[in-house]
Parts: sequence; C-alpha cells; structure tokens
Amino acid sequence: MKTTTETPGDEFAALCRQAWDTLIPARAGYLADVSPHYDEVLHDVAQRTEHTGSLGKTDIAALVVWKRLSAQTRWVTDLMSLPDTHVRAVTERAVTAVRDTTLTPSEAARTGRGIIAELPGFHTGDALASAVLTAAAPKRMAVYDRHVQHALDTLGLTLTPTPGRYGRYLQLLDDLLQHGAAHADGWSARDIDTALYWTGGNPLQPTPV
Repeated sequence: MKTTTETPGDEFAALCRQAWDTLIPARAGYLADVSPHYDEVLHDVAQRTEHTGSLGKTDIAALVVWKRLSAQTRWVTDLMSLPDTHVRAVTERAVTAVRDTTLTPSEAARTGRGIIAELPGFHTGDALASAVLTAAAPKRMAVYDRHVQHALDTLGLTLTPTPGRYGRYLQLLDDLLQHGAAHADGWSARDIDTALYWTGGNPLQPTPV
C-alpha cells in the first residue's frame, strides 16, 4: 500500500529510505549524461531574479523554452498581452513568498504557487510554475514535471494532483532529505528533483522491489 506525507509512519519512512537506492545512481546518471550547459537558462534567470526580485515576460519565455513547453497556446497570448509591470508585480510577491525563511519550504511553496496562479498559464499544472519558483529561490524550491511524477509513482511515493500539489511536493522532498541519513548530506531539493527527473524519464532505470 502506498503512503503519503499526509499519513506518515514507519512504512512511509521505509519508502523514503529505500528511494535513496534509486536516487543516488540516478543523480550520478543525470550529471554524467546531461550537458553541464543545459541549465544555463535557469541559472541566468535565477541570477536576474536575484537582482530584480521579480520575473518579467522575457524571463518566463526563457523558462518555457528551458522546460520545452509549447508556446502555441492561448495562455501565452494572454500573458504577452499583459503589461510587464503587472507580471513583475505578481512575480515579485511570489519571489518574496518562496524566499521567506520564516516559512518551511513547503509552506513557502504553497504560498508562492497560490500567488503565481494569478497569471495566465499558471492556473493549473505545476511544471512552469515550479520552474519560475525555483528560479526565484533555487536553494529552496524544486522543479516538478511528468517525469518527476512518474518517478514518484515508481518509488511508491504518492503525490496526488489535487490542489496544493506543489506544496505537498516540497514537503515530500523535505521528507526524503529527513530520511536520507548520510545519503542526503549535501543534497538539496533541486538535487532530488534532477534525480527524480532522470528516474522518471530514463526507461533503463530499475524499478524498486
């Protein structure tokens, strides 16, 4: 039976510890096979956000390309039709939220995700929203997508698509770090998300027993 972070217990802790047997080689595989230049777009947006405290339409467009999402959708037209000052006003509030160290990462993620939902393209789905929030606080947030979801399903770690998923995702990553013991030393939520991405997108990855 699968468990979730809403129902913690010995079984959930065991699943988290077992997950590290997959995460460690997956992270190594990601680092070995993915170009070190691939994340330059994310890093560039994060650096600009560090200085400006907000993301504009150009930054979001860059992250759409980085995530290889389709721009041939109505929400892109709606977002591009907004003044950049409005987009930055919304993202500035989201940036402030995810950087708020008085909140746990999961609480900050939930708050930031709720704010960014005010913009077109961010009402549903967490792939692009998570990229924006990770660019805003790369040391606290993490990227979510379908590969990550597939990996979590494979590992027996349930993450449902009900509202508030991104906050629960950050809580799940925090739980993995908490139960990782020595394995988790030096790892961040972002490190785990790349390992999950590799696990969920690589058909050669073994399925845990």
